[in-house]
Amino acid sequence: MKPDHDKIDDAVLALLHLGSSQSNMEEQYGTATAWKSHDWDALSRLHEKGLISDPVNKNKSIALTEEGLRRSRELFEQLFCKS
Repeated sequence: MKPDHDKIDDAVLALLHLGSSQSNMEEQYGTATAWKSHDWDALSRLHEKGLISDPVNKNKSIALTEEGLRRSRELFEQLFCKS
């Protein structure tokens, strides 16, 4: 069985919303940050898609771009909230 990386990326992005918080990185990136404790390949793909800052650094968190924050909220509601 071959994994669907787009579905994995959507789930990781939704989970980043769950763990996101506003911080001093908001000034630098204009958005929220989240711990980068998810699959590194998925984080790299999200960065390539322009949804998060580069996860390859010494920080323990990543910043969500404006689009990443908006999309993470949408996916969180879609995947994990009751209607």
